[in-house]
Amino acid sequence: MANAPVQRMSQLMAKTLRDDPADAEVLSHKLLVRAGYVRRTAAGIWSWLPLGRKVLANVERVVREEMDAIGAQEVLLPAILPREPYEATGRWEEYGPELFRLQDRKGGDYLLGPTHEEIFTLLVKDQASSYKDLPVTLYQIQSKYRDEARPRAGILRGREFLMKDSYSFDLDDEGLGQSYGLHRQAYQRIFERLGLDYRICAATAGAMGGSKSEEFLAPAEAGEDTFADCPHCDFAANTEAISYELKPVDGSAVPAAEDIPTPDTPTIETLAASLGVPASATLKNLLVKVDGEIVAVGVPGDREVDLGKVEAHFAPAAVELVTAEDFVGRPDLVRGYVGPQGLEKVRYIADPRVAPGTAWITGANKADTHARNVVAGRDFEVDAYVDVVVVDEGDPCPRCGTGLRLDRAIEIGHIFQLGRKYADALKLDVLGPQGKPVRVTMGSYGIGVSRAVAALAEQSADEKGLCWSKEVAPADVHVVAAGKALQTELALDVSDRLAAAGVRVLVDDRAGVSPGVKFTDSELIGVPQILVAGRRSAEGIVELKDRRTGEREELTVAEAITRLTA
Repeated sequence: MANAPVQRMSQLMAKTLRDDPADAEVLSHKLLVRAGYVRRTAAGIWSWLPLGRKVLANVERVVREEMDAIGAQEVLLPAILPREPYEATGRWEEYGPELFRLQDRKGGDYLLGPTHEEIFTLLVKDQASSYKDLPVTLYQIQSKYRDEARPRAGILRGREFLMKDSYSFDLDDEGLGQSYGLHRQAYQRIFERLGLDYRICAATAGAMGGSKSEEFLAPAEAGEDTFADCPHCDFAANTEAISYELKPVDGSAVPAAEDIPTPDTPTIETLAASLGVPASATLKNLLVKVDGEIVAVGVPGDREVDLGKVEAHFAPAAVELVTAEDFVGRPDLVRGYVGPQGLEKVRYIADPRVAPGTAWITGANKADTHARNVVAGRDFEVDAYVDVVVVDEGDPCPRCGTGLRLDRAIEIGHIFQLGRKYADALKLDVLGPQGKPVRVTMGSYGIGVSRAVAALAEQSADEKGLCWSKEVAPADVHVVAAGKALQTELALDVSDRLAAAGVRVLVDDRAGVSPGVKFTDSELIGVPQILVAGRRSAEGIVELKDRRTGEREELTVAEAITRLTA
């Protein structure tokens, strides 16, 4: 086994901190900065120090090994990309302000790549001409860029981040399904090796496009995604992707709609209280503007509208809430008393819970007036049914009906069956078996490499600090010299002997640093095994501590070396 170099903390470019950074909100941000893994360069832009770079490299290694195992080929494409391919697919505009755009000195338009579907498509178009060149999967591990409006949570949500993105190219949909399945299995192996607790959840495709899409989510309080899972069946989905079947009911027995005076009831709460009915009996109508056009969104009164779902439905159009000015010159829109019946020149979309035949109390489009017995499909028409409510804990599972559980999570991976969206836009064809051109079908697969480091920190840290698994830790053992020259001499000797056996060693040989500070730092840094050369060093006795369990054991130097090299 090759010698592993000993990393001496007396020479390490990293300073630990006693206090949390003032701007840190989440655990991983606090600990990665305090333990000397990363430092902030600018808002959303981070520098990786030696210990952090080692952890990042270990995550890269695991990802690379599993991608190579499914036959994927690694390449490296530029980060600065031309405008034209992204304009051809529509993403130059669709990405909006999150896309970093720049110009060269000649006025040419470029961007910093957020993902590379277009460029990989053009690469395969250049290299593959026949069905015999397929299937092929290419990947890279590279920095990506996104101009986040509010970068936060340290490396969890930055403007520059490290990502593995891979792309499969197949002759037909059956081949795409196989490539998708290979990636799905590879991702499971990757996250299991990294030691991440994760869930595979149905997801929306968003700006990526395509059909089938799944996310790999790591449950954590710091997560920005909310997912739902069913305690009875295997259903799991990002709440943005949960949809329900439209179930019409028989509303023929409902009396005719009638107006009722309801002064000073412009909100669902005041209306329900005034009439003595539950909020669920009322129909809430939220007005939004879609590229400037007013659209009404109908949901039961006891539910909230998920604007993210509305935006996804209308993407790439811009969606914003109406303001008081939008009611000016619109007598058909009475603020606080809008109802779907009789709306003029207003598209109406509704959640499936507002199914044909259901009856509601809703605005009468008159001041201080509502209408009851307003039946969907009889008194008003729905232009499109879209799942737009915020999913609540206990909502029925779409598959079996059991109440759903909700949890926060960090997105660590996402896989897409893109189909032919990019191949169509960029005309990626190969000569098929019958001698005729065949349009290639694609998949896209991403893993947030730097984000995985933060997710690991979030899930595995304890009250004392970070707690890495051996697979990703910056060292296998953290040797601590607890004070005097004798302890330091023994610590360095043991470190050299361990390194000679191939063990990765971080040794705290700092002079003038108290044993208490060294012990605290060893737990903060989070290497799996801590070996202390302390009070019994003269006897050749050291203490081995398991960082995760806290179990301690006194061993002879020979026993400790045998244990750590086993």
